[in-house]
Formats: sequence, C-alpha cells, structure tokens
Amino acid sequence: MTTKFEYATVPLLVHATKQILDTWGEDGWELVQVVPGPNNPEQLVAYLKREKA
Repeated sequence: MTTKFEYATVPLLVHATKQILDTWGEDGWELVQVVPGPNNPEQLVAYLKREKA
C-alpha cells in the first residue's frame, strides 16, 4: 500500500515562527522546507506535509 500525503504552505511571522510551527506540528504536520516568499524574499514560507488518514 502506498503512503499518501497532504501538503500545506504557511507564511511564517518572524516574531512567532516557533509558535506557528509548534501549532502545526501538534496537528501532525511535518516541516519539509522553509523558503523565501515569492513576492517578498523577507517573508518566509513553510512547506509542511502529513500522512493522509
């Protein structure tokens, strides 16, 4: 059986990065990567995934 995932992209606020990631992590999301935002390189975007139920 193949594992299936769902994905999310989340903007990160510099002053609340840990809190944001902890909240998503508590819901079963795993951080895959953090990259600069497409319109503003100073705005970071987190890519997350979790196994589909």
